[in-house]
Amino acid sequence: MRTIALILFDRTKLLDVTGPLQVFNDARLPSGAPAYSILLLSEKGGPVITDTGVALETLPTERCATEAPDTLLVSGGQSALEPANSDGLLDFIANQAGRCRRLGSICLGAFILARGGHLAGRRATTHWEDCARLQDAFPAIDVRADSIFEEDRGVWTSAGVTAGIDMALAMVEQDLGRTEALRLARSLVLYVKRTGGQRQFSAALRQQVKSAGGRFDALVTEIRANLATDLSVPRLAAMAHMSERNFSRLFTQVLGASPAQFVEDMRVDAACDAIERAEASIAEAPVLFGFGNAERMRRAFQRRKGIAPSEYAARFGAW
Repeated sequence: MRTIALILFDRTKLLDVTGPLQVFNDARLPSGAPAYSILLLSEKGGPVITDTGVALETLPTERCATEAPDTLLVSGGQSALEPANSDGLLDFIANQAGRCRRLGSICLGAFILARGGHLAGRRATTHWEDCARLQDAFPAIDVRADSIFEEDRGVWTSAGVTAGIDMALAMVEQDLGRTEALRLARSLVLYVKRTGGQRQFSAALRQQVKSAGGRFDALVTEIRANLATDLSVPRLAAMAHMSERNFSRLFTQVLGASPAQFVEDMRVDAACDAIERAEASIAEAPVLFGFGNAERMRRAFQRRKGIAPSEYAARFGAW
């Protein structure tokens, strides 16, 4: 049985803790016995009040002074920026880093690992809102803003909140194999391979956030519902009841992407989602999502995802 230790601090985000905790708690060895024992730690021990007001009971970090856990994870939340300056916590992590098999963080817990120098020269990620801040503060880190999680030479970091669950599933797969990771994913009603390389925001949500005023919300809804049809600028301008020139200018200004870029983003994301859910094959996708042919879809995937559709299907497709 491997020991998983999670470091908590005041106002840590509850789901950053309970998400991975549930995965590790439910994991089983082939015999049916629990695969992990779990320790919740804090500097002083005792109850830690999370961001939701729910208290979680913890042991003091000195509990691991003589026996290092197999995996040490640092929880996240906006309050992680405060313990990142705690010499006692940083010393504890530094001591454990050379002894435990895996070291990792969830969400903004990456700032604590970064402050201790554990991410220097490594790939890492954190919540999408804070990736630029992490990169600016620690330029020696190779921050991957689009990753759900990253693993680089035994050090793991995850993106925001639910990404900690994805990382935990990947750790289970590493330890116990795909069959157990898949069983857990099905039991918890999760994707088993929503792994790094996929965008933390879908194209639709990302553009809706940019278009906070709702100027093109109705048009975006129409685009999403009609990806297989003609979505050229003339057609979109007509749908928006605008001249082509004014439409292109205003659309790009409001949504931060040209109409063609936006439509391509939507088509690629829809194709990716269908591939992940096994709702469409690589052969069917070009027609279903309006690419026209396989070569155009391949080029779109290369531009938007950096890999070919076949590679995407191999990495993220349904099992």
